[in-house]
Amino acid sequence: MSEKGIEKQTSRERAIAKTSFIGIITNLLLVGFKAAVGIISNSIAVILDALNNLSDALSSLVTMIGNFLAGRKPDKKHPLGHGRVEYISAMIVAALVIYAGITAGVESVKKIVNPENPDYTTLSLIIIGVAIAVKIVLGLYFKTVGKRVDSSALKASGTDALFDAVLSASVLASAIVFVATDGGVSLEAYVGVLISLFIIKAGFSMLKETLDDIVGHRADRELVSAIKKTICEDECVHGAYDLIIHSYGPKTLVASVHVEIPDYMTADEIDEMERRISAAVYAKHGVIMAGIGIYSMNTKDEEIRALKSRVISLISTHESVLQVHGFYLNKETKTVSVDVILDFSTPDMHEETEQIKKELSVVFPQYNFHVINDIDA
Repeated sequence: MSEKGIEKQTSRERAIAKTSFIGIITNLLLVGFKAAVGIISNSIAVILDALNNLSDALSSLVTMIGNFLAGRKPDKKHPLGHGRVEYISAMIVAALVIYAGITAGVESVKKIVNPENPDYTTLSLIIIGVAIAVKIVLGLYFKTVGKRVDSSALKASGTDALFDAVLSASVLASAIVFVATDGGVSLEAYVGVLISLFIIKAGFSMLKETLDDIVGHRADRELVSAIKKTICEDECVHGAYDLIIHSYGPKTLVASVHVEIPDYMTADEIDEMERRISAAVYAKHGVIMAGIGIYSMNTKDEEIRALKSRVISLISTHESVLQVHGFYLNKETKTVSVDVILDFSTPDMHEETEQIKKELSVVFPQYNFHVINDIDA
C-alpha cells in the first residue's frame, strides 16, 4: 500500500474511533438521565429506553474495538490485513440491536399482563424530549461518518440510533396521552411492543447486510464500470472483462480482470501494460490488481474478423446469453475459443453451454469450439 493509501486508512480509523467514543459518552449520559426519569416516574417504557441506550453504548464500544483490531498491520498469517474484523463487529452490533428489541418486547408484554400506572412530571417529559433530539443528531452523525469512511458498523449504529429516537418519541407520545387523560389511557406498554418489533426487524436487516459482506456479494456497479473505463484508457487494451473484486475489509479491495489485446504484442510489452494498468487502477480507485489475464485478439486476418462477427451473432440469439467475449481463433489447430456469460436464471448452464457449442459445430464444422461459461460477477 502506498503512503497516500496508508494515510487515508489511518484517517479512516481515527474518524471511526472518534465517532464511536462520542457515541459511548452520549449514550451513557442518556442512560443516566432516562434511568433516573424511569425510576422516579415508575415508567417501564422509559426504563427500557434507558437499557436500549446502554446497548447502544456497548455497540459503539464494539465498533471501536473492531476498528482497532481491523486496523492492525498485515502479518504473516494475514498478509492482506485484518479489515474483515469490521464485518464481525457490525454483526455483533446487529445482534445487540436484536437482543434489545426482544428484551423490550418481553418487558412490554409483562406490563400489559400486569399494568402499573406511571407518574410523569413536566421535567421528565422535557428530558425525554431532549433525549429524542440528541438521538436524532447522533444517528445522523453516525450515518454521515459511516458513509464517508465506508464503515458498516457505524452505519448500523446510526440506523439503530434513529430507531431509538422513534422509540423515545413513542414513549413521549404515550406519556403525553397518559397525562392529558389524567391517567385514564396508558399506552406505553402497547407502544413498547410495537416499537420492539421495528427494532428487531431493523436488527435483522443489519445482520443480513453484514452477512452479505462476509459471504461476498456483487461489487458496486459504478465502481466496476469506473475501473473498466480506467483499464480501457490504456492504448493497448481493446476490452476489459471478468472483473472480480474481493473485499478484505471496506478499504482493502483486491481485483482480477481479463483484458483483450492485439495478438502481436510481445511479453515485455504486455508486462509494461500490466504495470501501467495496476498503477492507474490503484491511483484512481484504491483497488489492488492481483491478476490481469490476457485475451489475445486476432488482428492479422480479415477472414477471422468476419468469422468472429458471425459466431458472436449466433451465440447472442440465445436469450440466456448476457455477453460474448474472448474470441480467438488458432488457425493452425483450427480451434476457436470464446467465453459467454449466462443469466443466473438459466436452468442448466452446462447444458446451455453445450447446446451453444453444438450449434456452432453444425454451422462451422471445420473448427473445434471451446465455449467457456464465465461468471456474471
